[in-house]
Amino acid sequence: MLEHYRTLADLLVEVEKELRLMQLWEMQSPSPEALSSVEPFAVDQLLFNQWLQFVFLPRMYELVESEAPLPDNCSIAPMAEEFFKGQVVEAAAIISRLAAIDRLITNL
Repeated sequence: MLEHYRTLADLLVEVEKELRLMQLWEMQSPSPEALSSVEPFAVDQLLFNQWLQFVFLPRMYELVESEAPLPDNCSIAPMAEEFFKGQVVEAAAIISRLAAIDRLITNL
C-alpha cells in the first residue's frame, strides 16, 4: 500500500475514534433516502456527524482499500468548524484530523 493511503487510513480511523469519543457515533443508519442526498455534505438530510459516519468514512475507506484514485481536492475541515461552532462538545481534535485529511488529499 502506498504511503499516502496508509496515512489516510490512519487519519480515517482517528476521525472515527473522535466521533465515538464525542458520543456522536450512531448505531442506526439513516434512511436510504437520506443517504442518497445530492446536496453537499447531505445538509438537507443529515447532520454533519452523520454524513461523516455514513457517507464520507465508508467512501474513503473503500478508496483506500482499493487504492483507487483519490479526489483532486478536499475541504471538509471548514464544514466541521461551522458545524461544531454551536456545539458544547470539544471538537478541536476531530477538526484537526479532518484538516490533515484535507491537506493530504489536496497536496497529492
